[in-house]
Amino acid sequence: MNASAAAARAPAGLAQAIDWLRAGRLDDADAALNALSRRQPADADVLHFRGVLRHRQGRTDEGIGLVRGSLALRPRNAAAWNNLGNLLVEAGRADEAAASYRQGLSHAATAAQAANGWANLAALLRKLGQSTEAVQACRSALALQPVHGPAWYILSRLLAAQGDVAEAVQAYSRAIALLPQEASGRAQVLRALMVIGERERAAGLLRDWLAESPGDPVAQHLLAACEGRAPERASDAYVARVFDAYAESFDASLQRLNYQAPALVAQAVREALGEPARALDVADVGCGTGLMAPLLAPWARRLAGCDLSAGMLRQARRRGGYDHLHQAELVHYLATQPAAFDLVVSADTLCYFGDLHAAARAAAQSLRPGGWLVFTVEALEGEDAPCRLELSGRYTHSAAHVRAALAAAGFALARVQAVVPREEAGREVRGWLAAAQRPPSSGAV
Repeated sequence: MNASAAAARAPAGLAQAIDWLRAGRLDDADAALNALSRRQPADADVLHFRGVLRHRQGRTDEGIGLVRGSLALRPRNAAAWNNLGNLLVEAGRADEAAASYRQGLSHAATAAQAANGWANLAALLRKLGQSTEAVQACRSALALQPVHGPAWYILSRLLAAQGDVAEAVQAYSRAIALLPQEASGRAQVLRALMVIGERERAAGLLRDWLAESPGDPVAQHLLAACEGRAPERASDAYVARVFDAYAESFDASLQRLNYQAPALVAQAVREALGEPARALDVADVGCGTGLMAPLLAPWARRLAGCDLSAGMLRQARRRGGYDHLHQAELVHYLATQPAAFDLVVSADTLCYFGDLHAAARAAAQSLRPGGWLVFTVEALEGEDAPCRLELSGRYTHSAAHVRAALAAAGFALARVQAVVPREEAGREVRGWLAAAQRPPSSGAV
């Protein structure tokens, strides 16, 4: 939504409401739009921006209905079709979102409107894994508006994922010149360079990045991976930055990766604990957008979640299912919850740790006697090393290291089994699914 352009054309009262909406003053915007709605209940613009506001308030389905009501009154409003598409994306209704974006394109009155529509469609197609169509949509946007920063940015990500690194770097350079707030997105282009063996070139660009932004956590972490240096774990700042940026598109992205980690963890919980009875205190550490919540609910009397990313926690709060959500680093969180839980789970989060001993100890401290820890990590196979920082920025772990960390923390190991938690670039990612019990009679380590 180009709220500033809309505000410039709107009557004074509506313009003020749009300005407040753009500034995040949602209560003020709500009061103003409600007052306008009482005076003009069938005003298409008021309905449109009330719909956008409802989405910002976490009431996306209501927002969709309001924007549809606006379009019933003014069906040729390209901006409203675009915003409807954005809300439908958030609601996980991809086919309807694509149709809405295309409706907006058919009614676009200016090149800028059409370019925005093509860029939105490109972003959706990228999330759906339709990369060829997404590239075409980006090029359509750029043909209309060559200085469209978001289109260049999306194109750079698509080209990097396809391995067309030279053009990806060029597209990314254009994006950063036009859209400097997306600078953190250069990580995907740099990873692409690393994956095709251009480590020296990637390292040089990462050093340039650090010269521009000393201490940038993403650049620091990727340079460590590029140079084969592995900190004990990814920094809190790195994890928060990556997942805050990823939060809005996280669930849609995982759909095309055939993401199985939550289902694998839930199956291991069932095998360890038997039929659910809503009798346990459960912690989901690294809860992300809350994908585990409905899977754990049958066992949980109380379900707590923690994550470093505020953006991920917003999505988890919208999804619901947790009794408590905490913004915290998981080792710290568990260490401050002594004997608080009967079950601790972590799906695809400990891959941001190298040495797993501290996490295992904290989990043991947080569990009551007889409690269970269930988690997934990515597999390091065929090497003697306990763990390795990969070019993805994630760590892989040997099965021997997983077992050693659990044993040192005092767990009785149930099993560490090979699984495939997801795919990446069309290939299976190998992983370990671990389930271990704190002995009923032992103390926490």
